[in-house]
Amino acid sequence: MNVALLHYSALPVVGGVEMVMDQQARLLAGAGHQVRLVAGRGETLPGGAPLTRLPLLDSRHPRVLAVKGQLDAGQLTADFEALCSDIEAELLVALAGVEVVLAHNVCSLHKNLALTAALARLNGRPGFPRLILWQHDLAWTAAQYRAELHTGYPWDLLRQEWPGTRLVVVSEPRRQELARLLGLPAERIQVVPNGVDAPRFLKLGEQTRALAAALRLDEAAPLLLLPVRLTPRKNIELALRALAALRGLPEVDGLSFRSAALLVTGPEGPHNPANAGYRQRLLALRDELGLRGAAHFAIEAVGAPLPDETVADLYRLADAVLLPSREEGFGLPLLEAALARLPVFCADIAPLRALGGNDATYFSPDAEPGSVARLVAGQLSADAAYRFALRVRQGYTWARVYAERIAPLLQD
Repeated sequence: MNVALLHYSALPVVGGVEMVMDQQARLLAGAGHQVRLVAGRGETLPGGAPLTRLPLLDSRHPRVLAVKGQLDAGQLTADFEALCSDIEAELLVALAGVEVVLAHNVCSLHKNLALTAALARLNGRPGFPRLILWQHDLAWTAAQYRAELHTGYPWDLLRQEWPGTRLVVVSEPRRQELARLLGLPAERIQVVPNGVDAPRFLKLGEQTRALAAALRLDEAAPLLLLPVRLTPRKNIELALRALAALRGLPEVDGLSFRSAALLVTGPEGPHNPANAGYRQRLLALRDELGLRGAAHFAIEAVGAPLPDETVADLYRLADAVLLPSREEGFGLPLLEAALARLPVFCADIAPLRALGGNDATYFSPDAEPGSVARLVAGQLSADAAYRFALRVRQGYTWARVYAERIAPLLQD
């Protein structure tokens, strides 16, 4: 599908809408669509969608500012009509071949009402793209704009439903606000929230991104990290059994643990040939417990030890560190977990307690797996940071927003 995203400006102009457009354009292009940005100011960025720059779309263009000054004073002049006609002509050329236009804020704000009016005239014309009006802000409901708005054309274009268009807002409160303004049932307005690109925000390396995608770590809830080598003294069997018990727990305060996952980062210990047999026993136990797809061994997925940078990335992805070791000389993962601000669940052995003090949660290395599972579930369910992060991962990553909201909207 040929899609255009339309706004007054685009990156590198700094603004929330500009950032959202860039992210949406990347997602659309990644899904195979032909994408372009159409704006009055900005640049084509490396790896971004090409920008068609139409200076008259810019809210700060001298002609636009002059007309806005007249309109703010309630004066509808020939200057407005001339500007509107010029923009209309430029849009016809710039949007030739486009099937859908995502018009961001230009039909709900009065920063360039000539652009708004030009789009209104073109809307529904044979061959003109279908319009999806993406409303981040609403001029008519914002107290700071009241003195600049007047009854009648063209100001009323900002509080009317346009025939044949789809209305999109970025939040439920905005939906209720727009529904009242337009006198529409709220169900007629689609909510598509903004999102966060988690790998980009967390600055994850390419290997980490590939590993996370291959193992579907974004679906883990929670993701428990076990940053150790595969040696018997690490007591990884208990971690596997605790994971199975955790996935079988009933919901705790509305929180499900059925999608809990475990990632063991290290390969076999290098100094004992018997560790290869230990690895095979762990894989067999994983299958016996029905944890294939939930308990992951990085060496199995990657085939080589993970570099330090990737392990550090995994701390940023994880929800907690689980360390059931029977023996440790020091316990470096506790320090790393602390810097990553992760809760630590670890065996109650002297070196780990010396490091963790009162700031880690302990269990016996011989604990019954169900008790460890309940310990993890109880603490995470009471952790506001974990609950909030989980809600973001499940509803506000750009990947999910695109798959669940934007892609169906385009096909509607």
